[in-house]
Amino acid sequence: MLTFSRSTNISPGLLDCSGLSRRDFLRVGTLGLGGLSLAWLLTQKARAEGGSFLRNKSIVYLFLSGGASHIETFHPNMDAPAPYCSVTGDVQTSVPGLALGGTFPRLARHADKMAIVRSFQHPIGGHVQAIVHMLTGGTDPLGMGTAGFGMGPAFARLRGANHPITGMPTSTLLVSDEVDPQYRNERGRVEKGSRPNSLGSSFAPFNPAGGGEATANLKLNLDSARFNDRRSLLAEISRQQQLVEQHGDEITENTQQAFDLLLGSASEAFDLSREDPRLVERYDTSGFQIGKKIFRPSDLGTHFMTARRLIEAGCGFVTIHSAGWDMHADGNNPGIERGMRMLGAPVDKAVSAFVEDLDDRGMLDDVLIVIGGDFGRTPKINSRGGRDHWANLCPLAFIGGGIGRGQIIGQSARRNDVPVTEPVLTSQIFGTVMHTLFDVAQLRLTRGVPRDLMQLLESAQPIPDIA
Repeated sequence: MLTFSRSTNISPGLLDCSGLSRRDFLRVGTLGLGGLSLAWLLTQKARAEGGSFLRNKSIVYLFLSGGASHIETFHPNMDAPAPYCSVTGDVQTSVPGLALGGTFPRLARHADKMAIVRSFQHPIGGHVQAIVHMLTGGTDPLGMGTAGFGMGPAFARLRGANHPITGMPTSTLLVSDEVDPQYRNERGRVEKGSRPNSLGSSFAPFNPAGGGEATANLKLNLDSARFNDRRSLLAEISRQQQLVEQHGDEITENTQQAFDLLLGSASEAFDLSREDPRLVERYDTSGFQIGKKIFRPSDLGTHFMTARRLIEAGCGFVTIHSAGWDMHADGNNPGIERGMRMLGAPVDKAVSAFVEDLDDRGMLDDVLIVIGGDFGRTPKINSRGGRDHWANLCPLAFIGGGIGRGQIIGQSARRNDVPVTEPVLTSQIFGTVMHTLFDVAQLRLTRGVPRDLMQLLESAQPIPDIA
């Protein structure tokens, strides 16, 4: 009989808080289906994590790389004179005082589910550094890539690199196969900002498009050797499934979950052919062409539908990249009006479809959608019809996740250039996300949490009034 033996030479940094590593969890080739088996391992992980510091929440972080305008997205400011108001107009919502930019008519119908922050700022005005700073939740204060870690990897470090039941990677990065050179640059920057750094490569986000530290086989991050090991077990699994049919009442839930994992059921999350074609159409953004020098159909809707399926399969943190928001009206980028109409429309359709889909399934309170970017844009229009970099006021919005709905948090000055209320800081985004995912008080009582990470979680406070 095959048995499971615990590896003893694994660095503590590669263990999750249940004391089990990705290597333990995915060494399928050494696991038997009786005795000390995969089903037993799943049971132990469920016991270790059940009723603990984890909340039943997930995060979807839509990152608008290039630096989306705060004015044309979430603060059109149409009562102010030009150029301090949106060049795309606005769309009124049912929430008093809350209007969205003119390219978001669908999203405006969901304003009662949103919390819009109008006082968010940070100190970094360069793309590479700002993207790293934002995606790390400020744990890299200068955005140099040498400190901190992505928020997805931080979650994976505490929950475990894979879901304890389905085997789905805890953190996933959804990026596109970019054809425009500028968009490819931005994709690389987002991959850099999503790295685990000191947490260890085991907790890197899974990137099904390739690239980064977690590029791997879609079959639950198994390398080729482990995948071949699993194939060699299929005959034994087939025999065991016959036993399940004969003695179904005697098979435990975790044994069935072990079968599901070994057969690769979690990878079905990427198979959108299983979806109702009418729902696929609601998400579909392929009719929008995006780019500057080379154009391609937008696949943002596909990313959001995949994100929902990933979450249902056990992924807890999905980062979705949307490139092209650097609207200077220069040789590499469009102006603010054409750029917003090109990129705002697919965001409007994809996010709205996602919100409606989650709501229909009763999942909206369990999934927090975060929308942000590098920084904001200058209140003044440049001579070419674009807006330039501006970190003194940045776009930030939240949807779902059980947070307060129909909220406007903070205020900006009349010229849409600086906050006039207490600024919201990047560390508070980190705090909001982590307090959504974890019961921090319970986490203090959990063994195996790195002290520096625990101190960071304790010090990072959520955005005031957003709960």
